[in-house]
Amino acid sequence: MSAILKGLFKSGVPAVPAGYRAWVNDVALPTLTSPVSQLCTHSQFDEPVYEYWVNQIHEQKRYHRKQWEFVYILQNLNIRLLLENGRKGLGFGVGQEPLPALMASRGVNVMATDLDLEGATQKGWATSNQHTTSLDVLNNRGICEPTVFDRLVSFKNVDMNNIPDDLAGYDFCWSSCAFEHLGSIELGLQFVENSLKCLKPGGVAVHTTEYNCQSNDKTLDKGGTVIFRQRDILALANRLRSAGHLLFLNLNQGSQDLDKHVDMPPYAQDHHLKLQLDKYVTTSIGLVVQKAA
Repeated sequence: MSAILKGLFKSGVPAVPAGYRAWVNDVALPTLTSPVSQLCTHSQFDEPVYEYWVNQIHEQKRYHRKQWEFVYILQNLNIRLLLENGRKGLGFGVGQEPLPALMASRGVNVMATDLDLEGATQKGWATSNQHTTSLDVLNNRGICEPTVFDRLVSFKNVDMNNIPDDLAGYDFCWSSCAFEHLGSIELGLQFVENSLKCLKPGGVAVHTTEYNCQSNDKTLDKGGTVIFRQRDILALANRLRSAGHLLFLNLNQGSQDLDKHVDMPPYAQDHHLKLQLDKYVTTSIGLVVQKAA
């Protein structure tokens, strides 16, 4: 175990405040069988459902948090019966994800969105396969039959800091590691709240982002990439629950081999659950929120 994680697993981030215990769990291991808002951990990769979704998006299984994010999003939508014929889904910052094609193959009407080319170029995404300006690349794996894809998937340029009012009435929305790039922690939290305005009552939002495993105090809080602390996630969850939305958290960081391994730059294509980002050890967290009915 690295020196960083020896200290991390010895002390951990501060315990969840007692007042949150009714809806925050940091003891039980998170699972994909019964997912809530949770961290990426080693044990989830070894559940049968993980390999199922990896096959569905035409990938080989890797112990990589970015692949986990796709599986986490799909599994949450599937167990809520949202990947079914006639459903409507809205994706933010889709880049070149396989998710719109997989959703369309199940009969879902998908609106895929991403930043316009000028904005993406300024952020350096346009040359790194993290951005799209059209539908052309969203079915390049052949996941969905082309005529079905063309009928069910649409594309729109959208700034996640300024969601247009006409994006409304969706059964679900999602984003994969996107809202940490909106400029600050507060802008990221505002996006999650604003994304719920796009949903029908009872609709579901599933978002993934960066989580600080090491500190509940110091972090990257402004700039091109921010890292959300436990306290930021708890504050967001408290705001959402106070507004009548449904959310449960599991903040258990795992204790298996890969939960104790920190990938260092240049990052690997496997064995990449936790990583060193600037001064901090981070991983992915998934948030699933059901809008108030």
